[in-house]
Amino acid sequence: MSSHPDRLLIKAITRSPSVYMKIQEQIKQYIASQPEPKRSDMQALHRLILQILPACKLWFFDGKNSENKTVSNPNVGYGFHTIQYADGKTREFYQIGMSANKTGISVYILGIKDKSYLARTFGKTLGKATVSGYCIKFKTLTGINVDVLQAAIRYGAEATSPDLSSGRN
Repeated sequence: MSSHPDRLLIKAITRSPSVYMKIQEQIKQYIASQPEPKRSDMQALHRLILQILPACKLWFFDGKNSENKTVSNPNVGYGFHTIQYADGKTREFYQIGMSANKTGISVYILGIKDKSYLARTFGKTLGKATVSGYCIKFKTLTGINVDVLQAAIRYGAEATSPDLSSGRN
């Protein structure tokens, strides 16, 4: 069973310029492949997240498993944290994620311990969005309060990496 080259990039921890440029190109192509207005919204959201996490590690998942079978929507990840499972195993993963879905865009805010926090804190003021334990789903940026979304993203980034200025997130 051979590994798909993109999965090797995803697992890479290095910030070598060639890997970083490859991931940036995948992100650019993924966003460009979306229909309007989703494309413009995802470009704006990408810029917004990079303003919050300017020195972050970028991730790109094509949504396929090791057998090249689609298991999820492709998604872009920002930042870095270590997930620890109940059995003691750990996994490196992103802090904030973004993905196109059938009806709009999903923003994933990972690593928050209290699964009711996002809905309780941001749900009522966010606008036309569905908020779960770690996902904010909306149709367009014009249907939501972007300042509230930005606050939720910032909260998630700070919750898993308190020292955002260090560039180690």
